[in-house]
Amino acid sequence: MQIRVHIPSQTLELLDSENQLQNRYVISTSKFGIGFESGSHKTPTGNFRVAEKFGDNAPAGEVFVARVATGRMGLEGEGGDHVQTRILWLEGTDPENENTKSRYIYIHGTNWESLLGTPASHGCVRMSNAEMIDLFDKTPVGTPVEITG
Repeated sequence: MQIRVHIPSQTLELLDSENQLQNRYVISTSKFGIGFESGSHKTPTGNFRVAEKFGDNAPAGEVFVARVATGRMGLEGEGGDHVQTRILWLEGTDPENENTKSRYIYIHGTNWESLLGTPASHGCVRMSNAEMIDLFDKTPVGTPVEITG
């Protein structure tokens, strides 16, 4: 498996081991643009891998804080940039993005599904909660991820 995130089209593609497209999802990357600086809330580009996964069997929409399920369900459009449903924690494998894991850049579900298809996140890759479950179930730890701008 391989994940490809294309920032200009705000899409994420899941490819199988033979580079055949399995799924294409509408996503949301950072409203602050592309970048690598800590505290910038920008989405990094380059090569990554899924370092860790959190949320197996959590209900769709459950809010996570510091990767721990809270038992609270996020509501569409409520304040904040919730991390919901499932988390794929990314680790950069290029010199310029090696701080990605310490920046807490994830692929995760969101309470802002209405903004998918537009840059609106605080650096992470947001997905619909239902599609996040689908991607999570198909993606093992170690899966390569490419984010292009």
